[in-house]
Amino acid sequence: MVISTGKVATAVASVGIAFLTTASVLAASPDAHRFALGSPNSEPVREAPRPQHLWSMEAVRALQAEALAAEAEGLDPRAYALAALDAALAREGESETVDRLATDVALALARDYAHGRVTERRRFDWHIEADSADPDSLAGELQLALKEKRLRPWLRSLLPGDPRYVALREAYAATPREDREARDSLRANLERWRWMPRSLGPDHIYVNVPSYTLAVVDEGRPVSTYTVVVGKPSTPTPQIAVEARSIVVNPWWNVPPSIARGMNGRAGFIVGPGGMLRQPPGPGNALGKVKIDMPNPHAIYLHDTPSKALFGRESRAFSHGCIRVKDIDRLATELVALDSGNPQPVRKALAGSATRTMSLPQARPVYLVYFTADVGEDGRVIFYEDPYRRDRRLVDALENATQVVARTSTAAGQG
Repeated sequence: MVISTGKVATAVASVGIAFLTTASVLAASPDAHRFALGSPNSEPVREAPRPQHLWSMEAVRALQAEALAAEAEGLDPRAYALAALDAALAREGESETVDRLATDVALALARDYAHGRVTERRRFDWHIEADSADPDSLAGELQLALKEKRLRPWLRSLLPGDPRYVALREAYAATPREDREARDSLRANLERWRWMPRSLGPDHIYVNVPSYTLAVVDEGRPVSTYTVVVGKPSTPTPQIAVEARSIVVNPWWNVPPSIARGMNGRAGFIVGPGGMLRQPPGPGNALGKVKIDMPNPHAIYLHDTPSKALFGRESRAFSHGCIRVKDIDRLATELVALDSGNPQPVRKALAGSATRTMSLPQARPVYLVYFTADVGEDGRVIFYEDPYRRDRRLVDALENATQVVARTSTAAGQG
């Protein structure tokens, strides 16, 4: 039997039929033909094309580089099974095993960039919903990024683009490793930013609990800042995203049941429908002269207070969870002026004693957040106290978050 000139083959004898093995053909030439031997009329059959894998060697190397770069985002590259991926690549090259493992690593990194690594956010009283975490959407975007050879740019596009996140990342890179306290604080706050929506909108109210301040943002820039009192550690202010919808002047206070239980027989309160304890408007009303209503299941709102002296304290975590605002009458007037341009109805209501509710022409988003490291108007990072002692727990959660499991071809077949 004669094999075509220039091709090297190994004949394997059997009972009447011999095949050239795939391995020997591929070793000889990627364009080799396979022949069915033993028949004088045999026709050459072209070898099946080598399978195309989702992950090229170049793409895997880009993924490994990005996973290592995640350290600059305060994430631990060891969480992404890089050693297992490297071993599979060295052992099998482009293969189904590498496809599975690289896809697992890429999707884990994408989720961590887009939505944060720690998923149990309610342990930290965080109730702000970030952008959609649809895994099918990320998987589809990943395939497109691989097809268009833009894996790393796609992954990095999932990170927050807010200038405050960028400033925190730069501060993290510039902070010596020996300064463990500062680095841990920056890591915790980088993670919190990954929990945030990617856009807060051009017009909103931003209350950072550890800073004890409220900022009014209009057309993308802060226009005013107010001093606030926040929830005490035993009744912390939750992290929520709501909408300020109305201003109530001379409000009634409907006492929450958790507070009312310790107020039996208190003078100046009345019992309303359903047994609810209520405090009428007046100088001693716990809500003061103004309440800015923002409906939410936590019964949290912005309001005035008769206890003005607390605004002079350096640490101002004293409330039952609501945000007490110094000069809230000015804030109410400002919000109406920004929305409608006519603050006169609010000023008129403030001059009287009747309860008046005025809807804001445009509901304004309100973000109650918790950043112990934030950025001032000058672009510099500012560190605040941690009134609820959450940074250490969050760093521990980052360290203990579930790692990517290295799936081998055998393990995948069992699953």
